[in-house]
Amino acid sequence: MSRHSAEDEQELLRLYAAALDRFGQLVVAAGAGQWAAATPCTDWTVRDVVNHLTVEQLWVPAMLAGSTVAEVGDRFDGDVLGDDPAAAWSDAAEAARRAFAEPGALERTVHLSYGDRGAYGYCREMTVDAVVHAWDLAVGLGEDSAMAPDAAEFVLAEITPYADRLPESGVFAPAVPVPVGADAQTRLLGMMGRDPADPLGRGAGGGR
Repeated sequence: MSRHSAEDEQELLRLYAAALDRFGQLVVAAGAGQWAAATPCTDWTVRDVVNHLTVEQLWVPAMLAGSTVAEVGDRFDGDVLGDDPAAAWSDAAEAARRAFAEPGALERTVHLSYGDRGAYGYCREMTVDAVVHAWDLAVGLGEDSAMAPDAAEFVLAEITPYADRLPESGVFAPAVPVPVGADAQTRLLGMMGRDPADPLGRGAGGGR
């Protein structure tokens, strides 16, 4: 039996679409001289962050169609942005959005690098990445980095159960302490190894 309702699915698709839209707005806002700018992700420039999230969206249709990681192979390796990063992002995001919105798509099983997972959980994971990397991108571009309150609450609820294991992955820096009573955005950033008070500081590093 499904553990989520049709209403849950629609709300998740709304949050996912909103996260993609926010990221897309920032991609369009990037100036020609900003693609090499630093971001809170250690060793990742603005272009690297955009490329990373674009690649993630490119995987979605294949994963939802039942492909394995081995079957996709190196199709999306390297730089996928080309000479028009905004267009590359837009095309990938729209294809991913359509794939998740297909009737029954969230009930499927996808074959991810770490094992099989329900597509509903996969979409939640993708939403978290889009929300957090939009913050990374906003900081790198010097844009408003405030998350939508519902997006921040969603990400906080998603990562809290396993936040203490994030550094074990080797991808996230150790958690950064934040003030008692901090808002959802500040708390989730701290959990993910990002310093809300000094997002481009190199002392604590930044997680991906």
